This record gives sequence, structure tokens and C-alpha cells, in this order.
Amino acid sequence: MKHSEGFLKIVNDSKSRIRETTPEEVRRRQEAGEEFHFIDVREDNEWLSGRAAGAIHLGRGIIERDIETTIPDHNAEIILYCGGGYRSALAADSLQKMGYTRVISMDGGWKRWRELGYPTES
Repeated sequence: MKHSEGFLKIVNDSKSRIRETTPEEVRRRQEAGEEFHFIDVREDNEWLSGRAAGAIHLGRGIIERDIETTIPDHNAEIILYCGGGYRSALAADSLQKMGYTRVISMDGGWKRWRELGYPTES
């Protein structure tokens, strides 16, 4: 997908302040039994068509509204993903502004997760 210049500008600004990881690292951590919250921030229709195994859904449009009810611990580790890593970067930046200290965006997102053949759910 080709993104607009304005969108990429705000994504790159967010990426300058957040931590990122890879699908390979997330999967390694899952297999090692490490504990973290794995959140899909894609749209409802994207979530319904399939998702990474073990993820919960808090779409980009409602994550700021619902995160404190879903994950009240601001020190909990949270890994966010979207289709490719752009919306999750924006969401990670927002959650950091809300006081969450251990938020990570998964670069490559759902697209890369599927390319690697990692477990999915529907």
C-alpha cells in the first residue's frame, strides 16, 4: 500500500520516540513463554479476517479510550501490531503519552507475521 506523505511524516515522528521489534522476536518470546500483552490495533474487519495467535483486539480508533480498563498496569509490557507497523507506531506513541512505559510496536505487522508462516487465529 502506498501511504501519503503526511501520514508517513507523522508515523516517522512517532517512530522517533518509540521502541520497535520484529515478528521474529515476538514469536521467539511467545515460544519461550514470556509474558506480555499482544494487541492487534487494526480495524474490526481486518481482525475478523484473521489475526496473530494470542493477540487481543483494541482497534486504533478506540485503544486510548479502552486501554486503561483492559490493561490498568502502566508498567505492563505491551506489543502492538497492525498491518505493516505504521498504525501500531502511532498507537505506541499515544500509549506512551498516557503513561505506559513498556510499549513496543511490531514492525512489519500482520503482513510479515503471515509471510513467516507464524500461527494465526480466525
